[in-house]
Amino acid sequence: MIIGVPKEIKNNENRVALTPAGAAELVKHGHELFVQATAGNGSGFKDEDYINAGAKILPTIEDVYGIAEMIIKVKEPIEPEYKLIKKGQILYTYFHFASSEPLTNAMIENGSMCLAYETVELPDRSLPLLIPMSEVAGRMSVQEGAKYLEKTYGGYGVLLGGVAGVPPAKVLIIGGGIVGTEAAKMAAGLGADVTIMDIDLARLRYLDDIMPANVKTMMSNEYNVREMIQSHDLIIGAVLIPGAKAPKLITRNMLKTMKPGTVMVDVAVDQGGCFETTAATTHAEPTFMINEVIHYCVANMPGAVPRTSTLALTNATLPNAIHIANKGWKQACIDSVPLRKGLNVVDGKVVYKGVAEAFDLPYTDVENVL
Repeated sequence: MIIGVPKEIKNNENRVALTPAGAAELVKHGHELFVQATAGNGSGFKDEDYINAGAKILPTIEDVYGIAEMIIKVKEPIEPEYKLIKKGQILYTYFHFASSEPLTNAMIENGSMCLAYETVELPDRSLPLLIPMSEVAGRMSVQEGAKYLEKTYGGYGVLLGGVAGVPPAKVLIIGGGIVGTEAAKMAAGLGADVTIMDIDLARLRYLDDIMPANVKTMMSNEYNVREMIQSHDLIIGAVLIPGAKAPKLITRNMLKTMKPGTVMVDVAVDQGGCFETTAATTHAEPTFMINEVIHYCVANMPGAVPRTSTLALTNATLPNAIHIANKGWKQACIDSVPLRKGLNVVDGKVVYKGVAEAFDLPYTDVENVL
């Protein structure tokens, strides 16, 4: 198969979809790999590294899309890329369709085969291709939140871990999945007073067992959320419904009850966000303020640590990339139920229910396209 790796063009996105080691594995399986010039620079990989791995370098993004049967990316295509995608071309990347109707419509219209990393799902309901970036984003949410709590940035002016004789900051994490767990580890390690909320009692029991003493658990419901946000300094939204829009758990009216300088970090922004006031931001302009509450809603948080993120992402996505390249998308998805769940849009048909429901679009069962 002819595989293309374009340079990411989303704002401040420095990741690349494939390391030179990953490129070498695909070439070893007999596939032809084309990488756009300087695509790996942001992650510390030079063109020569890809050439030494057996890949060929093409000068422009148009060249890569023009030659490839399968495109491997990090982030969803953005508007300048829509016209480059060909009918029948396989796109293997993060899509987060439910948060963008224009993207969904564009992929329906171009007739491509869209395999979304974020909905590939194992029998235990874990999301193996989302986990690495969720780990990075969860840890970064605390790192960024701690920074914006500084008065210089408009924050409340508290140190996350406090000092002797001064209590630590209070961190509220809504959602006890991968993002929430990693955020709690980081916040706890810095000495904060941490509370994790979730609707799954079994998950809360597990977290209660494994977390250190400065992490508490609480059942998530509207009443408890309303109460907790009034006293917490940093609030992290870490809620995920695979392939569907995130629920709005903190409303605009609730902001009035928070302390001025409270920081809210919405890691669910890729799925529309779990705060009503969420609007996607970039690393260039990461925050905005509403009712004196700081919102950090960067849609590609792991792009700020591209070396770590690219290595972690390739570790997770490469085995499926090899299967798709070896067998073709259809046979690979017939043979693998987890990979089949990654199919979102196929030849103009929406085959993932959460995406169809998000925009009231016709839904086609994935079995009908296989």
